[in-house]
Amino acid sequence: MSQINETIRARKSVYPRQYIDKPIPKNIIEELLENANHAPTHRLTEPWRFKVFTDEGKNKLGDFIAEKYKETTAEFSEAKYEKTKNNFSSAGAVLAIVSHRDPDERVPEWEEIASVACAIQNIWISLRQYELGGYWSSPALADHLGELISLKPNEKCLGFFYLGYCESNDRIMEKGPIEEKVEWF
Repeated sequence: MSQINETIRARKSVYPRQYIDKPIPKNIIEELLENANHAPTHRLTEPWRFKVFTDEGKNKLGDFIAEKYKETTAEFSEAKYEKTKNNFSSAGAVLAIVSHRDPDERVPEWEEIASVACAIQNIWISLRQYELGGYWSSPALADHLGELISLKPNEKCLGFFYLGYCESNDRIMEKGPIEEKVEWF
């Protein structure tokens, strides 16, 4: 199997609880973001934006999101509150995934969201070479990010991408057969 096939097929979610306590060097995060920047984009709108949270920044973000959960939920759970905070603090870094809508709306919004997802996929398949894991979470609470940091009127947070070192990133994810998902005509 070629290296690119192996890398794509090894992509998986690695949850923050699986991360080890090891900071991620800035140059690695910058390399991941550079790979994201090479995602496909219709009409070159390049709609991906990333807000990078490290060190105390990720803890502040976690505290903010946990407090928003506490303020907005009808059925508060102390365990979920603590898990939310721990997810942010356990990560080596957290990327807020932001879609920057083309002000001229030259393409449908779904295409720009798809481009942002492609940018995340570029990051995801780049993680293995650094022994990093990643997890994309898209809680409704992400809608409140603009209350913590400045977002432009045409920007929307699509979730958070947690990054962290993990013991092993070698397991291949078993997927159902492609033949069940394809029709030939």
